[in-house]
Amino acid sequence: MQSDDLKKLVEEIRSLASPQKAILLARFFKTGKGEYGEGDIFIGLQVPQARIIVKKYAGIPLEDVLALLTSKIHEERLIALLVMVKKAERAGVPEKEILFKKYLENTRYINNWDLVDLSADRIIGSYLFDKPKDILYELAVSENLWERRIAILATFDFIKKGFYEDTLKIVKTVLGDRQDLIHKAAGWMLREIGKRCSQEVLEQFLMANYRQMPRTMLRYSIERLPEPLRLQYLHGEK
Repeated sequence: MQSDDLKKLVEEIRSLASPQKAILLARFFKTGKGEYGEGDIFIGLQVPQARIIVKKYAGIPLEDVLALLTSKIHEERLIALLVMVKKAERAGVPEKEILFKKYLENTRYINNWDLVDLSADRIIGSYLFDKPKDILYELAVSENLWERRIAILATFDFIKKGFYEDTLKIVKTVLGDRQDLIHKAAGWMLREIGKRCSQEVLEQFLMANYRQMPRTMLRYSIERLPEPLRLQYLHGEK
C-alpha cells in the first residue's frame, strides 16, 4: 500500500505527462524491440521538470523512494534516483552506506544510461571514495550492461576530486566490451581525466592502448585534444 506522500508524488508526476514528448523520449532512449531500452515506458517528463519535483519531495522516507524506484515508468525511476542523490548529498556516513547498499540491491531498475549517469557517481562513487573499491571491479565484469556502466560512471566522483587510477584500471577491463554504451562511458571518463586531472596521464594511457580501443571510445576520449594530435590518434599515426 502506498503512503500518502508517495501517492501525492505519483499524482504530481503523472499530472505532467505529455503523450507527444513520451513518444520522442521512447525513441531517444531506444525502447524498441531488440534495443537497449526495450519495453521501457515513458510518460513525457523532462529532467528540469523532474528536478523541480525532487526539490519538493526530497524529504520523503527512503521506503517510499525505493517503492518508486520499482515503477514501470522511466521518469518515476529517475525521480526516485534523484531523490536518493539529494539524500546522499545531505547524509552522514551511516545513511550514505544505506543508500549505497539499496542502490546496489536495485540495479535491475537502474536500466538506462540517464538513470546511471545522474546517480552512480553521487551515490556509489561518493560513498566509495575513501573505501575499498572491489565492488566496482565486480560490476565492471557483470553480465548486466548497466552495472558495467555504473562501475565506470561511479569513478567520475574520484576524477572530480583529482584521482583517476581506478578509472584507468576499469577502462582497461572494458576495452573488449561489445556494447557501444560502455565505449561511450569509458571514453567520456578518459576525456574527463584529461580535462580535470592531467592531459599527460590521458596521453600515456592512449599511447599504450589506443590501437585496442573501440573507435567510439577513442573518439570520445580525444575530443578535447588539439586537432593535429586528435587526428594522429584517429589515423593510427602515434
